[in-house]
Amino acid sequence: MVNCVSILGSTGSIGRQSLDIISRLPSVKVAALTAGTSVERMAQQCREFRPELAVMATQEAAQQLAQEIKDLPVRVSWGEEGLIEAATVPSADCVITAVVGMLGLKPTLAAIRKGKRIGLANKETLVVAGDLITRLVQEYHAAILPVDSEHGAIFQCLVGEHDQEVEKIILTASGGPFRNYSLDQLRHVKAADALKHPTWKMGAKITIDSASLMNKGFEVIEAKWLFGLRPDQIDVVIHPQSIIHSMVQFRDSSIKAQMGLPDMRLPIQYALTYPTRVQASFERLDFAKCTSLTFEQPDTTRFRNLALAVDALNKGGNM
Repeated sequence: MVNCVSILGSTGSIGRQSLDIISRLPSVKVAALTAGTSVERMAQQCREFRPELAVMATQEAAQQLAQEIKDLPVRVSWGEEGLIEAATVPSADCVITAVVGMLGLKPTLAAIRKGKRIGLANKETLVVAGDLITRLVQEYHAAILPVDSEHGAIFQCLVGEHDQEVEKIILTASGGPFRNYSLDQLRHVKAADALKHPTWKMGAKITIDSASLMNKGFEVIEAKWLFGLRPDQIDVVIHPQSIIHSMVQFRDSSIKAQMGLPDMRLPIQYALTYPTRVQASFERLDFAKCTSLTFEQPDTTRFRNLALAVDALNKGGNM
């Protein structure tokens, strides 16, 4: 279990849920918080969690924040340098990287070089630099724990198992709001339609990527690096109910599945408290209400992004 955390992207969906978990773990402190330009929300977080450092994306937002919290003993910084500083604060033994896109790469590399535990919610970091990241994790004795439902599920299924016993992993996908749309219907969808995810409440970018299965393509690539797999050991199955979060098939034909209601707080809490499990007040899965679990194969003709991601993974390199 970690003692002190820095959260990169604290005002986003994963960041806010991470702070919700930390508020329930009295022994865990907050070292640093970073955000884009959400000054008001960051000011509220600083008042509640009292980090030693708060970082905004722009100098203007940082100046506004400094004025808002001038009565607090919180140092305010901004930009990429501030982000890297937040990722390497000496008091933090864990860094949750919940920023979006390539922005997460440099601070994640910096945190790894300090030997910190990384709670990884930033898929792009492993997608674009998986080989580099995994080599540095070994070199600096850092650790990456996945902070998402699918890879968090795989991670939990692998606890107590041996790597050589894994035959393949099976990532589940809800199929998103357009699962049953024809190609003709897909030509007419709007962004607002894509933001109506049927089972998960997530940030806008991930919700859009999920609607096109781009997010699942990222997860396939991410899984290779997280778990040391070959591309042919990674399958995707559509599971509309989002109850089974992913599965591992072993060489004796057994399959382990991690199940639960769709709630991102569970994988976040597990990443913070691993290797222990702590009591949580999350809603429990009730099989009296959940009476049907269905599965189907993804259609990569309609959802080409998944096929493109798998193709890129097979080709390797800069693809």
